[in-house]
Amino acid sequence: MHHHPIRNALRLVPLALVLLAPAARGGDADALPPAVSNANAQLLSQFFAQGGGASPAVLEYRRKLQEYQEIRGAFDAQAGAYWSQISEKRRGRNAKRRSGQQITLDDYVLEQAPLYNGPKRPVNPEPEETPERPARKPLPVVADLLRAAQDLYQFTPQRPATEAEFKRVYARYALASGLTREQAVRVYSFETGGTGNYDVQAGIEHGGKRAISTAMGYNQLLTTNSVELLAEQGHEFIRALSEKVAQTSGPARKSLEYKLSVLKRMVAHAKSVPDTWSEHEKIGDTAQGWAMHAMVLDIDVGPMLQTHKLLTSVLFARAKGYTRPLSAAELEMMNLTGDGTGLDMVTMPQAMREQVPTSNFFQRGGYERNPVAIRHNTVAKLLAITDARMDSNSNNGGARELAAAF
Repeated sequence: MHHHPIRNALRLVPLALVLLAPAARGGDADALPPAVSNANAQLLSQFFAQGGGASPAVLEYRRKLQEYQEIRGAFDAQAGAYWSQISEKRRGRNAKRRSGQQITLDDYVLEQAPLYNGPKRPVNPEPEETPERPARKPLPVVADLLRAAQDLYQFTPQRPATEAEFKRVYARYALASGLTREQAVRVYSFETGGTGNYDVQAGIEHGGKRAISTAMGYNQLLTTNSVELLAEQGHEFIRALSEKVAQTSGPARKSLEYKLSVLKRMVAHAKSVPDTWSEHEKIGDTAQGWAMHAMVLDIDVGPMLQTHKLLTSVLFARAKGYTRPLSAAELEMMNLTGDGTGLDMVTMPQAMREQVPTSNFFQRGGYERNPVAIRHNTVAKLLAITDARMDSNSNNGGARELAAAF
């Protein structure tokens, strides 16, 4: 026979209350005097506070949970105040930039972000009901992109005969567009480890089996990047491909003409929504966006997409009055964090880079999940580790092959 200590203990409580209560009088058979009622309530309260017959493991869990909640709550209050200050300073810098004012050290939070080092949330020894999480939507991989392009556009990207062919086309277009060999090779080295092919996807490299994002190719474009580049730079892609069509004849020309017609339709669709990241992200999360992303695999359009992922940052810096050539590490900061945030770091004098914490350029959640930004916790240190990674990875085979293509 199984014994249930909690259930049996609960049965004893009413019995204890009955024994403690004096006999009721007269017609108030169902009522207890206030003093007895209060005593009963107090007894019940004590009973449940003491665990209500819970096992020692459950009692220890409750003690640890209370301790965790107190410590975590105090940390969250401290961290909340810190990250509110980060947001406030960022708004202030943006306002000063809009009005052409000089940015100074006072415009940044100079203390490092608080990091939680208290106890972890304890594990409940009793089974808990957990709400069912909706199934995570699987990330598209190359096969999905190709299927979407075929289904929606009856189009299959023309893939290179060899990896070296794609590198040659990319190098030629990147140089003609204004990127330097150093920028292209070092960013490639950082993004892919210096070994990635034109169709490398985040998570499916170096023995990885599962995609962790839609980031693909030499400069790791997301589906949203592909949609955004088609919307904003599509006219340039159409012009370049039209020139190639004009210089081609025979069956190859017919194939290129069809590719151009598909490209024009994709560009028109990308331009059909407001030019914002959130709107492009909505398209990127559909089969339409997957079909557009398939263009990163195409020998003609893919190198243009990869080039403009970096070139837009160079042009953004130039438009903001920053004319000095961007180092590869500076360009990578803009590539990783977004042009506006990246330029904030890039335009900072070296003396300020040594003092300004990296937390100034992150949201709280992103920072707390980023061990690199935490470990290398100033702008100068973050740029230095980026340069060091580029130095190391530039010796790998893919990086040397790309360098030779220039």
